[in-house]
Amino acid sequence: MLDGHLLIDAHVHVPVLSSIAPAWSQWARDFGPEGVLGLVWDADGRPDPAKLDGLFAAEGVDVALLLCEYSPKATGYQHFDDLLPLVEQNPRRFRPVANVNPHLHFPVDRELRRQLDKGAAALKLHPVHGGFRLDDPALFPAYSVLVERNVPLVTHCGTSSFPGSMNENADPTQLYPVLRHFPGLKVVLAHGGRGWWYDAAAFLALSHENVWIELSGLPPKRLTTYYARHDLNRLARKWIFGTDWPGVPGTAVNARAVAGLGFAGDTVPLVLGENALHVYHGLDPERD
Repeated sequence: MLDGHLLIDAHVHVPVLSSIAPAWSQWARDFGPEGVLGLVWDADGRPDPAKLDGLFAAEGVDVALLLCEYSPKATGYQHFDDLLPLVEQNPRRFRPVANVNPHLHFPVDRELRRQLDKGAAALKLHPVHGGFRLDDPALFPAYSVLVERNVPLVTHCGTSSFPGSMNENADPTQLYPVLRHFPGLKVVLAHGGRGWWYDAAAFLALSHENVWIELSGLPPKRLTTYYARHDLNRLARKWIFGTDWPGVPGTAVNARAVAGLGFAGDTVPLVLGENALHVYHGLDPERD
């Protein structure tokens, strides 16, 4: 808990460092706290489950969703199975998020089912780093599985500076045929349209009951500017808190900054944890 609120960080990266591109480690150093790669990673570049658990406990995080990524063109291979020892350390605090890439996984639904069977709380797609479009028919079998199991789709929705990124694939309007074909699919827009798509992301969230905006990578003090063309109190009720850790100064700092934006009292708990509890699959936070 943080200041009496359930706190769920829906966007956390803890890869094995040898599996990723050097640009990812540099990004963490540039945007995270000083010495960030020494906080939970050992000398071999593997994350230490106990250190990770202790760090997030100290930040007041009840649940952290751990992401992986199969994007060899941009960031490397952050394997799903490497997350499982971290989850085993504290299954209430940590849940893995699945990832597939249609250029690497065929059929995608088979690999998705495997990862869901190992406890994934969502499927994260990364069209920008993975080099594919969200409306690619090759992904439709995965969307069918998500609807069948009531598991949300999380998609990267914003620009990326990593070499090899295809930023044209961050456009959330690629989701329109997906939402038409799969009206029961829950969708989370990670990074909330960062770059050129804030208005498009906001419109999708406000016009579709099952579309949400996730705040990772967005400085809280800039949110009122990014979404200035919208009713912020209404839009904030569709927000899900996430940090993009380790590329942030700290989880609690960001959460308190979001809580301090001046929303109605019942909106803050929705953003910090209750929306994620509703959207993601099978979360069971330990609550006081």
